[in-house]
Amino acid sequence: MAVSAVIIGLDQVTKTLIKNYLNLFDSVPVVENFFHFTFITNSGMAFGLNFPGGIYFFTIASFILTCVLFWLLWKERYSSIYIRLSLAFIIGGAIGNLIDRILYREVVDFLDFMIGDHHWYIFNLADASVSIGMAILVIRTMFFTPKQSDTILSH
Repeated sequence: MAVSAVIIGLDQVTKTLIKNYLNLFDSVPVVENFFHFTFITNSGMAFGLNFPGGIYFFTIASFILTCVLFWLLWKERYSSIYIRLSLAFIIGGAIGNLIDRILYREVVDFLDFMIGDHHWYIFNLADASVSIGMAILVIRTMFFTPKQSDTILSH
């Protein structure tokens, strides 16, 4: 839970800083033609996907998914540290964006990576956290077998 709390805190602080120091659609180069802080908002989901009334769907779906993830984290509390860490990253990111959806009806995105004129989708720390958590989960479950030392015994 501490990992999730740190992610939520960092996500909310960085979004607040962006909102306080940039105007919507401003872009500030950090590394020219590679990485900028670009302030946009998104009422949809990842990669700008959206549909009419989607904010309600995404808010409810995020809340339900977060509840399921908390249950999984509790269920897996004696599992591999990697499984618990991946769930903590996903939960932290999900809650970070859920806070935005509930309070503002949209999510602040600002991390803008590019190579020349070719931009990736602009995202935030919560999105990155979910992606990192999913990557840890996929790599752990696909390529490694559980070891006795990965499990904390409850005896």
